[in-house]
Amino acid sequence: MKFALFSLLMNIPNAVTGEVLTDQQKFQNVLKQAVLAEELGFDAYGVGERHGEPFLSSSPPIILTAIAARTFRVRLLTTVTVLSVLDPVRVAEDYATLDHLSGGRLEVIIGKGNDPRHYPLFGISEEEQWDSLAERYGLLKRLWNEENVTWEGKYRPPLDNVTSQPRPFQQQIPVWHGSASSTLSTELAAKYGEPIFSSNSFHHLAKYKALIDHYRERLAFYGHDPSQAVVGSGAGSLYLANTPEEAVKRFRPYYEAFQSTASAQHNQSPFKDLQDTIENGPSLVGSAEQVIEKILNYQKAFGHQVLSISVDGLTEAEQREQIERFATDVAPVIRREAPSKLWESKNPILLEPAVLS
Repeated sequence: MKFALFSLLMNIPNAVTGEVLTDQQKFQNVLKQAVLAEELGFDAYGVGERHGEPFLSSSPPIILTAIAARTFRVRLLTTVTVLSVLDPVRVAEDYATLDHLSGGRLEVIIGKGNDPRHYPLFGISEEEQWDSLAERYGLLKRLWNEENVTWEGKYRPPLDNVTSQPRPFQQQIPVWHGSASSTLSTELAAKYGEPIFSSNSFHHLAKYKALIDHYRERLAFYGHDPSQAVVGSGAGSLYLANTPEEAVKRFRPYYEAFQSTASAQHNQSPFKDLQDTIENGPSLVGSAEQVIEKILNYQKAFGHQVLSISVDGLTEAEQREQIERFATDVAPVIRREAPSKLWESKNPILLEPAVLS
């Protein structure tokens, strides 16, 4: 299995210390986190997109460009790009530019987003989100794969003989389809024969497994080999300690602080409390042995090749502790028990620091 660390740049007062980071401090925290992820052997670093408090991640291509300038190997993911509200021309331009500046390390995860606050900001209704996503993605693919594009649709003005610039650095920028709640997302991914990334964050395993199973079924319907399906999965919160009791005790204040946010309440988690979330949900809270067992159980159900985790909300010292614990105590076992060749045959350009002469 491959591992991605990601952030939504959630900036709330620390639940234990009360510390409040300035926006600038939070941005610097994420840049340092990405560098640490590369140093510790993570395969990718992701930045999500949100448009409202307590998140600062409204501009993933800019943040990922700053990360690209500080790293040399780690792949860069968008977790996710809310394409349902964005102009595909602007997306094509921004991410093709990032593709060049990162040396071909970019992989885009598209989706309709998890926060309804962005719809009025960008002038579409929530009811239009799936039609909007499908139309905009069809145009984005054409802009990246074709020149002299002429197009007409509902959600942006027509295009006449347009070639977006710059052209992507990679022959084809990899696109994943974010999947959280609807077969409409897995249907779109299957239609194009492209990977999916299950959020796997807030609900029972069965809900996400049903979507992944639907994806594989529809791959076959569209003439693709479901045995070659590429699947990524998120996870619930990460908190490792020497014993399960210590992990629960240390993580509980963070859990309670996040559950009180409007964002958490919108997710409508079916779990009644932290213990229920740990025992019956995707949260990775406990000893290394417990977390390894849970990851392998989910991998058996999903068949995924990539796992993404986040340490948003913790102190910077705890972020480092958790990332290091995961890299040292968990990742090597999972890599051995669930090997994946994803990304191994397609190496990006390894950038070196620029020298001006």
